[in-house]
Amino acid sequence: MIASVLTAAGISWSVVGVVCRFADRLGLVDRPGVRKVHTRPVPLGGGLGIWAGVVGTLGMGTLLVVLLPAIPAVWERLPGSIHAYMGGMRDKIPEVWGLVLGGTALMLVGLADDRRGLPWWVRLGIEFAVAAGCVYWQGLHLTAFIDLPWLTSLLSVVWIVALINSFNMLDNMDALSGGVAVICAAMLAGMLLMEPDGGASQPQLFVAAMLLILVGAVLGFLKHNWPPAKIFMGDAGSYFIGFWIAVATLLATYTGYRGEHPHAVVAPLVVLAIPLYDMVSVILIRLSEGRSPFEADKRHFSHRLVDLGMTKEQAVMTVCLATAACSLGAWMLPRTDWIGAGFVVAQTVLVLCVIRVLESVRRGQGGGDEQP
Repeated sequence: MIASVLTAAGISWSVVGVVCRFADRLGLVDRPGVRKVHTRPVPLGGGLGIWAGVVGTLGMGTLLVVLLPAIPAVWERLPGSIHAYMGGMRDKIPEVWGLVLGGTALMLVGLADDRRGLPWWVRLGIEFAVAAGCVYWQGLHLTAFIDLPWLTSLLSVVWIVALINSFNMLDNMDALSGGVAVICAAMLAGMLLMEPDGGASQPQLFVAAMLLILVGAVLGFLKHNWPPAKIFMGDAGSYFIGFWIAVATLLATYTGYRGEHPHAVVAPLVVLAIPLYDMVSVILIRLSEGRSPFEADKRHFSHRLVDLGMTKEQAVMTVCLATAACSLGAWMLPRTDWIGAGFVVAQTVLVLCVIRVLESVRRGQGGGDEQP
């Protein structure tokens, strides 16, 4: 798996470097504006590198799975455990490339929006169409213990679209959306490697590998996106990241080998609490001001931290640390009882409450210098 992470990082880093050089010719440049925090033109299209890192690594892995059994001199020297894993991975090839197809469609929609801009209803409609296709044809469903298949399917579609837009909205400062994505994907992957599949006694290598490959691809991009950013991921990157993490959470099993920890199904909500909080809070702010929830502005979580007096780098670090603080609790969910799970959820809610209290303070407010 380490090789997969490094491969994805190398491909992503290389492709992003090429895109940086040719972004102007490709029409992929983000110019400064009233609703933007950067003050100089910055290339877009970093999402192409992230996509290439994931797809390129999966392509090489697919070739290995298909070709190795056809080379007896190599195949016969591999341990029997590798043979078993290879068989399972071969069965997953159609599924993973079906998901790649959905992610590629969203990446292309994001790329078109980065170049020329698309109406919000076109983007949202395609997001719902891709999400519905994955739920219908790939059989992706939330583990929600609801005995209503139509409702579970609907919630699964909404979940995918919500995460796509969460990471898209979070992409408003250098290294922010990418940094949060790395933390969330790595935390989920680590949890799945430690927790056996509900239908077997083996770690969930397939889904963990999907997430770790994404981690590598985003790390390769972050080398170019670290402040001051040489390139932005754009909608192409944030759409793909949100989609990939969403489908990975739907493919994973959280309840233990015998389903003995049903409360662990809230793990994705705990890990992804910060991106979801940012999306929901921004939408509520816009609606309360009588504006469209799809209208861009500077009212995101990170912007509100800057309004408190933080630098942009400090705001990004704060959001990433809050994400890690919430995510760590998710590792306990498959290993604790209902009471322990309640504490984990309560801890996550309290982190969000602390954030909300901080956001309610205005710069210079507080009266700390007042004399009694």
